Amino acid sequence: MPPTSLADVDAAIDALHDKCRAWRSVSLEERALLLERCVAATAAVAEKWAAVGACIKGIDPADVLAGEEWLAGVMPTIRNARLLARALRSGGRPRPAATRTGPDGRTIARVFPSTLMERLMFAGIHADVWIEKGKPASQGAIYRDKGKHAEPRVCLVLGGGNVSSIPAMDAFYKLFVEDELVLLKMNPVNEALGPVLAAALAPLIDAGWLAIVYGGAEIGAHAAAHPKIGSLHVTGSDRTYDAIVWGGASPDERAARKARRERANDKPFSAELGCVTPVLVVPGPWSHADLRFQARHVASMVTQNASFNCNAGKVVVVAKQWLQKDAFLEALREELARTPPRKAYYPGARERYAAFLERYPRAEVVGRTPGEAEGDVVPWTVIPDVSADDYALRNEAFCGIVAVHELGAADAAGASPARFLEEAVKLANESCWGTLSCCLLVHPATEEAHEPELARAIDALRYGAVGVNVWPGVIYGLVSPTWGAYPGHTPEDIQSGTGVVHNTWLFDHPEKSVVSAPFRIRPTPAWFGDHRNLLELGRRLVDFEAAPSWGRFAKVALAALKG
Repeated sequence: MPPTSLADVDAAIDALHDKCRAWRSVSLEERALLLERCVAATAAVAEKWAAVGACIKGIDPADVLAGEEWLAGVMPTIRNARLLARALRSGGRPRPAATRTGPDGRTIARVFPSTLMERLMFAGIHADVWIEKGKPASQGAIYRDKGKHAEPRVCLVLGGGNVSSIPAMDAFYKLFVEDELVLLKMNPVNEALGPVLAAALAPLIDAGWLAIVYGGAEIGAHAAAHPKIGSLHVTGSDRTYDAIVWGGASPDERAARKARRERANDKPFSAELGCVTPVLVVPGPWSHADLRFQARHVASMVTQNASFNCNAGKVVVVAKQWLQKDAFLEALREELARTPPRKAYYPGARERYAAFLERYPRAEVVGRTPGEAEGDVVPWTVIPDVSADDYALRNEAFCGIVAVHELGAADAAGASPARFLEEAVKLANESCWGTLSCCLLVHPATEEAHEPELARAIDALRYGAVGVNVWPGVIYGLVSPTWGAYPGHTPEDIQSGTGVVHNTWLFDHPEKSVVSAPFRIRPTPAWFGDHRNLLELGRRLVDFEAAPSWGRFAKVALAALKG
């Protein structure tokens, strides 16, 4: 798409700004109807959306792998709109499936499953939103206190380029949860999806509540500085955030402005900015089948979407004296080696990969090394034996690299699960950059024997999304939990960002979301890289989410069983 002219950007902002007060008068029922029209419009362009998204990533739209685009792009967008409509019809305060009080007095709300179909379709998977300590479990502030919050404003949403549902879902959140109109700037990486997205969101665009513009950093900077833009949101890089907030022509100048707390842009700014996601492998009595399953699981955390996910597994943490450590790591290498290489479609991947190889000459290429004709491929690569203060733990690779860190968490009997949990949580909290997502893999026998230690570990993890026996990317896809960094980052040290999105239960004070799953999930999970029926499953899930019914549920189940 050609860049939008600066004059047209200004005109779009002016038009949105003029509509702000009118948006405030749109009733909850009317808003729910807008979202339901978006569901129908998105379903109508689903095939084209998935095809364009697949082509951007170098995937044949007819290939089984194209199911990724149905599952990560179309499906969560439809689900998000449908669940938000349901929340609005509940007066902005939908009742959670259950709530409980944590040992520290906080409220923990069960947000998934919330229906019988969800319980059957995702057997054994549960999602909870943990409310900040000392805060009420209140919901839907903009609807509860209508007219008492900030002046209406326009939010500039800088759309993420790696997952095609991000721009739409970020826009939904700003519009329907934070009550702001939206100027959405497409990321140059996936701007070819812009016209499809415009068709999917036509009910909002035609009514004047949303506008889409195109272009690179110049367009984004111009819009961010516009006086009628009242707030900002970005899903992307902390460098983008810093460039907007702190300005400066060079990294040194930017650092100096940070030190002086001299912001170039002081507008309210929410952001989701990535993470070096740790996978904490708790030692336990794993069978051979357990080792193979979890090796597939972790390999999929690395390879899904060519590893261009902010929640991709980036550091595998194991106990040095765990008797099955070597077998597990060898199985992981084998799973990565059998996973076909992917196009490195996201800008800078080759450069980031080269920077890691320069620092780690012992890195092991376990996937097929690209030839001259495949220069846009980054092979799957394992970096063994990284230390707690290594570059790999402080820098997000955002390409097909995974590091391994070994903890000496042992007692006289060997690897100690209790000690491992304590030390692994400390490593994750203090040594791994970012606070977006973290994963714990724990055998049921270990979980039963060390239930108090595991509960303390989950409570202590300073991450916005914690997956127990499940890839944290599932938390993104479920939509009903919150998605965002752990609270507390400052503009001077933004790391994974600030604020949340998704949150279709409209909690005002979420701290984190925790999703748990069985240790061995059956049938093959949709996010596994070797799923044999991903394309059909993706299509069936889109149909189901657009209009849930028992007939469509059965078709999803049949497609899943073929995986």
